[in-house]
Amino acid sequence: MDFFKETIWFIPCYTLIGGVVALLWSPGIIKQTGSRPAGYVNLLMTSFAFLHSIIALYQIWDIPPQDIRFTWLEAADLTISFDIRVSAISVGALVLITGLNVLSQLYAVGYLEMDWGWARFFALMGFFEAGMGGLALCNSLFFSYVYLEILTLGTYLLVGFWFAQPLVVSGARDAFWTKRVGDILLLMSVIALYPFSKTWNYTDLGIWAKTADIDPTIITILCFGLIAGPLAKCAQIPLQLWLDEAMEGPLPASILRNSIVVATGAYVLIQLQPVLELSPIASETVLVIGSVTAVLASLIAIAQVDLKRILSYTVSAYMGLVFIAVGTDHPQTALLLIVVYAIAMALLYTSMGAIILNSITQDVTQLGGLWSRRPFCGIGLLVGMVALTSMPPFGGFWILSRLAVEVSTPLMVIIALVNGLTAFSLMRVFCLVFLGEAKQMSMRSPEVLWPMIIPMMILMGYGIHLPLIFDQFNLLTLHQNIGLILTIFTIAGIVSSAVIYTRKDHQSIVNTIPESLQKIFANDLYIQDIYKVTIIAVVNLTAKVASWCDKYIVDGVVNLVGFTTLLGGQGLKYSTSGQSQLYIFSILLGLVFVALIFGLSM
Repeated sequence: MDFFKETIWFIPCYTLIGGVVALLWSPGIIKQTGSRPAGYVNLLMTSFAFLHSIIALYQIWDIPPQDIRFTWLEAADLTISFDIRVSAISVGALVLITGLNVLSQLYAVGYLEMDWGWARFFALMGFFEAGMGGLALCNSLFFSYVYLEILTLGTYLLVGFWFAQPLVVSGARDAFWTKRVGDILLLMSVIALYPFSKTWNYTDLGIWAKTADIDPTIITILCFGLIAGPLAKCAQIPLQLWLDEAMEGPLPASILRNSIVVATGAYVLIQLQPVLELSPIASETVLVIGSVTAVLASLIAIAQVDLKRILSYTVSAYMGLVFIAVGTDHPQTALLLIVVYAIAMALLYTSMGAIILNSITQDVTQLGGLWSRRPFCGIGLLVGMVALTSMPPFGGFWILSRLAVEVSTPLMVIIALVNGLTAFSLMRVFCLVFLGEAKQMSMRSPEVLWPMIIPMMILMGYGIHLPLIFDQFNLLTLHQNIGLILTIFTIAGIVSSAVIYTRKDHQSIVNTIPESLQKIFANDLYIQDIYKVTIIAVVNLTAKVASWCDKYIVDGVVNLVGFTTLLGGQGLKYSTSGQSQLYIFSILLGLVFVALIFGLSM
């Protein structure tokens, strides 16, 4: 039956339709049932999209990629076409997106149990998935930018879901404007690339790049712009600050955003790989950005006490590893890293989200002793940790080992270090939250509702069995020596963290690290302060100069003309007496004045 294979293009439309239907409950068009049916309708449509994706993937796995093209705009020398590429990669991405969205929405049923905004939330989640699904199938750089903008808008609306809270408003605003920085540069490069390549189709761009004869300076500048968008989307340094602020939104949306949406930038970058290879400087830049972010974000995560901030910097660190894979021209490894990361990170967020929901605080130093009360969450955190890091036989072990073999020795050291730091950070969270004696803030912390436990258990199952799935598709290769080294780093991170943070006096050990160094990482390398004295200061100064010019020059000229007109009118009113001899005298005086001017000029 070829129906599912031939209608793959319709998969993003399922949740779009579900989102539109859900909006019927949002403004109160349907009042009798309350807003809960909106969530069930959208959950059902997302499940249809997931089933369609799985069946379609089975049908097209051994079939060569197929391209579908619809001409959207044709004028003069410009042709903009809506290109779709049906391949195992694109449909596999749809399976991952729709599957995680089903679990996120099921999780939301429990997380938002008492919330009044069901219809709006589930409609936005449908909108969110439609954008990601369209991006997965898209084979056009121009429309990829459009889909990235849709995801940026979706992020803004979901982060600002609880818009009555000041922190939510500022978080949504900062996330939106930070992404704007990268998106504007990306759009400029997308438009500037067309005159050289005469196409935005990724396949055609790859063909053009093989024989492209373009000035190295020009292509380097273009590639920098193409990198800027994914850099902001993937929360890489120095544009990483938006990610932890975006956690002010509902956590089910954060599950989807921090497991999949942040990776969409890397997905676009992977498809632009042939173009980036035209500029060695651009490829090196991707590599440097990824390496610096991976190391520094891992260290920042260890210095945080807020659960959400710890996880958000872990996201940035792992996206840095994906950037390393892209910068070293290993796109397949980068894609596999995204799959491993997405499932493990979604599991971490579901387990930590349950802690955040039923606890008074999300400060890890004020929690403790939750193992007996929250065993499912504790197991979820442990499985997520070993699935994300290089612990055999889980997925991270195979894919990180594969990446370490493909790169140079310095990069292999960075990968091993980041792997160990990530294991240390997550084990620190486990020890502080689940072990030890219960503290005042964690005395009452019951297990959450079943709609939140079920997605956690399903993600555990996938996290554990992911290597078996990879093996069925012949995607696993064993590198014993490298794998052993990475495993040693992982175990060293876990053991050292457990030794430190299971002790009651662990703070004294932490205090042996210089306080100045602790503050640097605890305050995000003071990047926000650097922004204030550089970019924000320049913007404020420019605004003040523009305000002064507007007030004293532009308004001054206008006010001078108005004042002169008013003064002249006030003076002329005294000559309007109604006496004809005064009018004649004024005319004669004017004529004499004109005659004198002409006489003096001759």
